[in-house]
Amino acid sequence: MWRKDHGDSEWKKKMSLSGDQTATTGRNSSISRGLREDAKPASKPSTPTRKPKTPKPENAITIAVSSQVLFNMEKEKQIYELQGMEEYNHYQMEHEMEPFSPGPAFSFVEALEAVNARLRDLYPDSEELFDVVLVTSNHAYVGLRLINSINHYNLFIERFCMTGGNSPIGYLKAYHTNLYLSSDPIKVREAIEEGIAAATMFTPGKMTIVSQTQLRVAFDGDAVLFSDESEQIYKTQGLEKFFEHEKTHENRPLDHGPLKCFLEALGKLQKKFYDKGQRLDCPIRTYLVTARSAASSGARALKTLRSWGLEIDEALLLAGAPKGPMLEKIRPHIFFDDQMFHVEGAVEMGTVACHVPYGIAQKGPQKKQE
Repeated sequence: MWRKDHGDSEWKKKMSLSGDQTATTGRNSSISRGLREDAKPASKPSTPTRKPKTPKPENAITIAVSSQVLFNMEKEKQIYELQGMEEYNHYQMEHEMEPFSPGPAFSFVEALEAVNARLRDLYPDSEELFDVVLVTSNHAYVGLRLINSINHYNLFIERFCMTGGNSPIGYLKAYHTNLYLSSDPIKVREAIEEGIAAATMFTPGKMTIVSQTQLRVAFDGDAVLFSDESEQIYKTQGLEKFFEHEKTHENRPLDHGPLKCFLEALGKLQKKFYDKGQRLDCPIRTYLVTARSAASSGARALKTLRSWGLEIDEALLLAGAPKGPMLEKIRPHIFFDDQMFHVEGAVEMGTVACHVPYGIAQKGPQKKQE
């Protein structure tokens, strides 16, 4: 059972930023649809004349996304917290035809759809696709605004989970969820404890422009892809013992962390492009961004990935240097880290970053590797 984190609520308050800082009604369509890196995509699949068939959950890679990270619902959240449920419901119904503006997960979901379009071109009958489930604690009768918003942006989201105030965690396994994204750290910790890959998503004040045609996902290593075995050595015995431990165990693979399964899912879809001779034109790219150093501790991380049969497209071994500037260059749609100071640094540089509440780093003050 993965360890609970009781210490990030204050960080959530600090990192959550006003909805006025994200896209708003009246901006041009290229911004309101999410920030994009490619002004003119080199190639884009033809738009289908009808919506494609939704894959069966057992065949798909299911991404469960909270409505509060897919869309900017800060104003509505304040109404709920200050005026209560009835006023919140009334407001939502009054503004039913007014679409929400995009939230931090919006460009990520668009990128998933771009990958799906490429996969459908190559494998018309395959159901090995991304499938997005919108998760909300709203009552069903106020969910119409969410449906209208999805239709407004032409998103392909067919599955909804509206729980009427109850926790959605019990439904995630039924949906065969591969990744759950939320702004609520309590729900994220519940999902992690149930063995579901999950992370708390934060909103930058000004989001970096990202690719429209290539999904880019960046991972920290320890306590994200890997277990926190090595992190425990560092936290309890110091940096020298950490280096000594990693050198001694260089050829022993690390155990898996909470997001290994999501990297596996990405790799499975990447291979489908490789099999069609599209390795150099693959619309999925993965990154390892770790504080480990190449000479003293990086080899074990890379050998672990190899032992799992997993590829990572780019590995950045930073030897304790800040991750934010490197992420600004990568421009990922999403970045995962277990330590809040790395999440904070990424958000300050405009990256949509997610906190994975797992491992020893969740206990007490966090110490930065030198």
